[in-house]
Amino acid sequence: MEISLMNLKILLPFQVFADKKDVKRIVAETHHGSFGILPQRLDCTAALSPGILTYETESDGEIFIAVDEGVLVKAGKDVFISVRNAIGGANLGQLHEAVQREFLSIDEREKNVRTVMAKLELGFIRRLEEFRQK
Repeated sequence: MEISLMNLKILLPFQVFADKKDVKRIVAETHHGSFGILPQRLDCTAALSPGILTYETESDGEIFIAVDEGVLVKAGKDVFISVRNAIGGANLGQLHEAVQREFLSIDEREKNVRTVMAKLELGFIRRLEEFRQK
């Protein structure tokens, strides 16, 4: 019985980051821990957290990619991973530092932006209410 290997496609918002054929295994990080996929695994979905994605092919060996939050979908032999940002081409230590520096700091900036937007919206609503009462 021949085992069919997987096709992996890593998608960013505006481009395809990677499109790999004959992938033996994939390991991604979720909010509940690491999540492994082999070709025989049933179809599934998973919400990914910022971390290191690992996949292995016969020709390239084991590859590490730092990924931001996203979604993983396995349908048949196709695995689609859609993330906001990805960094590849570095050693494992550098990728771990990139996750800490880039992806987790973005979350802090987003929190700050959301706080500022909430204050602006609240101020706008107060002024609109004052205007309405006049």
